[in-house]
Amino acid sequence: MQDDLDDIRQRMVDDQLIRRGISDELVIRAMRKVPRHKFVPKEMQTSAYDDCALPIGEGQTISQPYMVAIMTEKLGLSGGEKVLEVGTGSGYQSAVLAEIAKEVYTIEKVPALAERSRNMLQGLGYKNITVIAGDGTEGLKEKSPFDGIIVTAGAPEIPKPLTEQLSEGGKLVIPVGDVFSQTLMVATKHKGDIKIEESIGCVFVPLIGKYGWKSRESR
Repeated sequence: MQDDLDDIRQRMVDDQLIRRGISDELVIRAMRKVPRHKFVPKEMQTSAYDDCALPIGEGQTISQPYMVAIMTEKLGLSGGEKVLEVGTGSGYQSAVLAEIAKEVYTIEKVPALAERSRNMLQGLGYKNITVIAGDGTEGLKEKSPFDGIIVTAGAPEIPKPLTEQLSEGGKLVIPVGDVFSQTLMVATKHKGDIKIEESIGCVFVPLIGKYGWKSRESR
């Protein structure tokens, strides 16, 4: 079965990513390598490379492979960077980032998911990922500035602490909109100012926290 899943992963990259325009070789290489089926519940492993998000428990999801790829590509990583991820979830996006960046810090608001992801990533041998349980909307000031920040939940607006924690030339990739649909935004810091570009439409679980949605009940 392992060989079958590895073959399906290669087809996923060819059919879902490259054919849709993903061209960054570092991203393609990472997506070919990281075993997405390890990051989903065992009963869903045969669906791990389907073209969709999948539930991982605690009301959270693992993002569609194409969305992981395009968000990573939008960061424009070349290797050697320090990256912050807000919303660890399953840990899959963290692993993809860690295949390219030198250091990955990832924050998860649900302690049980943080612990599960930490164990999974350690078990797969990743030594350049630090998993933290906490409010990712506040960023991680003590480790800033970051060359790239990626947010894997939908925000009502771009959290100010995250733009403040970007390095010069750094990029922040984040879904912004209402709780039903968002637009992927790419914010780039240039001489202290933030330039924002819109990318594609998307649907993410809500970003809960001080600089996101206050709670699921208050939406």
